[in-house]
Amino acid sequence: MEKAHAQAITAPTASTLPSIVCGPVVRRVTSEELVVWLVSTHAEELTLQVTWHSDKSKHQQTTSSSITQPHTCIQIGKRAFIRLLHLQFHTEIPDTCTLEYDILRNSNSELLALSALLYNHETQPTVVYKKQLDSLLHGTCRKPHSPDRDALVQADTLLQDTDSITSRPALLMLAGDQIYADDVAGPFLYAIHQTLDLLGLFPEQLQGALVTSSAELLKHPLNYYQRVQLLPDEDANDKLEKRFFKGKRKPIFTSVHAQNHLITSAEVFAMYILSWSPALWPFIGLDSPPIQPEFIEQYNKERTHIENFVADLQHTQRLLAHIPTYMIFDDHDVTDDWNLTQGWEVAAYNNPYSRRIIGNALIGYWLFQGIGNNPQQYRSLLEQQHKWFTNKGIIEHDELIGDLLKWRDWDFELPTQPSFIVLDTRTHRWRSDESPSLPSGLMDDAALRKFDAQLQNKEKVIIVSAAPVFGVQCIEAIQKLFTMFGGALIVDAENWMAHSDTQRRLFQILASSTTANDITILSGDVHYSFVYDAIVTNSHTKQNIQVQQVTCSGIKNSFPAKLLKVLDKLNSWFFHRPQNNPSKLQAHKIEQGFYTVNPKFPHHPPNAVSTLVNSSAIGLISLEPKALGVKLTLLCSDGTQVVYR
Repeated sequence: MEKAHAQAITAPTASTLPSIVCGPVVRRVTSEELVVWLVSTHAEELTLQVTWHSDKSKHQQTTSSSITQPHTCIQIGKRAFIRLLHLQFHTEIPDTCTLEYDILRNSNSELLALSALLYNHETQPTVVYKKQLDSLLHGTCRKPHSPDRDALVQADTLLQDTDSITSRPALLMLAGDQIYADDVAGPFLYAIHQTLDLLGLFPEQLQGALVTSSAELLKHPLNYYQRVQLLPDEDANDKLEKRFFKGKRKPIFTSVHAQNHLITSAEVFAMYILSWSPALWPFIGLDSPPIQPEFIEQYNKERTHIENFVADLQHTQRLLAHIPTYMIFDDHDVTDDWNLTQGWEVAAYNNPYSRRIIGNALIGYWLFQGIGNNPQQYRSLLEQQHKWFTNKGIIEHDELIGDLLKWRDWDFELPTQPSFIVLDTRTHRWRSDESPSLPSGLMDDAALRKFDAQLQNKEKVIIVSAAPVFGVQCIEAIQKLFTMFGGALIVDAENWMAHSDTQRRLFQILASSTTANDITILSGDVHYSFVYDAIVTNSHTKQNIQVQQVTCSGIKNSFPAKLLKVLDKLNSWFFHRPQNNPSKLQAHKIEQGFYTVNPKFPHHPPNAVSTLVNSSAIGLISLEPKALGVKLTLLCSDGTQVVYR
């Protein structure tokens, strides 16, 4: 590895690197289109060739993606091109249709090497389109240096062991914290910086910082494990800190793990590439890091976790090449406490340096995650990308960030049965009228009105909310207590119940007489998993809305075990003593009625006494078309399974 790395760094060229350094990732699949995303080391024209099978019929179609079509090829480095291969079918394909695809270089008709991604007896990567959702995979929070194994390995194994392609889950929903831009291990940051050279990722100038450029940042003695000292902390922010944060030391980048916080756009791009693909890791060496001696022990401990993570990346790459994958952000995709309070927003966006750091992470989300959910939704941005992304680097950088910060269409809905609605709970917050230091609502009134319209006149719907709507009440009570004393940022007090107007409006929507009467909420964020059954009752119509919330978190992260046991017991004693006895459950008043919440117990392990599961896992959600609710099987990273029925 060291020899390969040295050779790549001294003279990297597109010919010495793999043609594809990230992907292919199957993104949007509907009856009308197939979207495949990847990062290549060249800008040559590519052809996506697709064959689909239904019953005994067989169809074939191709589409090309060329540098002459600027909306399909975005240059982020000398040897790095984001490619969006978007094929629109001549005629609609039927439900439960199997698709096979290949990617070719048009210059020499070379078939790009995808053989390492194949399952069993496949000759091409395959994907199944399902309009009727019978099962799906769902999870959040994947931190590379967590000591747990990556649960995406279990998802890959599930697809590999499935006898029939059409029996695979319909989609994979990654619902937040796909990367941890604010919590990066030293070895991973070292790998990121080698990737900048390998791919020639473009540098940038920085304004209002102790360093004036990305090149200066890389040479700075505080570059590793001490970046918190390079993050915004100016006199102007000291005034904001006193006004909005009541003594909290860092008014903007509040993560306690910000020692290696990503700063530049190139660092964000490299983290995505290294998190989803093993292609560049053989060119990267982790020996002899340029860090201070006092951090060597921490570096070596983290190195073991990163090397284990890298060893499993082949499973991640293969999984993403075989299942439609949809993504939405949460805070760590950008930074901890992102938009949590109005005070945080004022401090963050009025400082050009912190605004750039946040904006760079949002650029990364757009290009690596958001763009594939529905390319048509981003058409206006894609048509302008040529003025920002050039062969000399990103130009009009701050203008691009400004456009992304104003963007209102990060949320999306899939044309499936049941309807599948993915919420943006980060960028359009309902700010507190009482104090800038109080938590903002997760969605403002305009966003909630849009959500209300999406729910109307539908019998059954699946909603994706990064944070649980029905949280563990003991934990939320502690967050509320801290908030009363100005400590909302200390305990990450962002939940649906933390802002009274948002809570009121949300339950007005859920209790509406025209709202779907069978709702499943998929959530994550909290680093433990649980299932709640809830009934929302409209006091006027006496209508009961069935709501089941499935919380899966994290894919590669977990909660402090001893602390969670204590909190779980406290929650049981004070909030859910009549467990599994719905007739005695506490009713919570809302403006149009009331709701009750019943926590479910897992069926494994036997004789479970806890409703919470603290294990890195990916959730397998099984749906019955004519039944209320869903079944959750947690595919734990250690190979065990936990079932909620």
